[in-house]
Amino acid sequence: MTPELTALTLAALLQVLQFGLMSVAANVDLGPSKTMSPRDQSRLGGSLQDQMSDKPARLFRAFNNHFEGLILFSIACLVIHTTGQSSGFTTFCAFAYLAARVAYIPAYYFGLAPGRSLIWFVGFLSTVLMLIAALI
Repeated sequence: MTPELTALTLAALLQVLQFGLMSVAANVDLGPSKTMSPRDQSRLGGSLQDQMSDKPARLFRAFNNHFEGLILFSIACLVIHTTGQSSGFTTFCAFAYLAARVAYIPAYYFGLAPGRSLIWFVGFLSTVLMLIAALI
């Protein structure tokens, strides 16, 4: 397995961890009667995310944000792997993405601004650089 695929696998496991963090926080905040329900907005009086307090809602948004970033990162890793273009540079970018995603969770949870956005940008830029490296 290339280092990029290792980073991708770890990023997927990070997504699983984020799901756990978000789920526990939502259950503590809202109670299982709401989180285990069919979640009909008409019955609950709105979406679950809208009913969460700030920090659990931030975990929810960070979880969804990682799904968005993971799509491009997956493409970058698979292109690098399948074309045999793994290099020190692409490995660095892959693990920079992973480190940024790990750092993003507490940055978002604690409302660090503009730190959260800068951390997000490191992950995004790392992905873009991997895609560009695949083309040149």
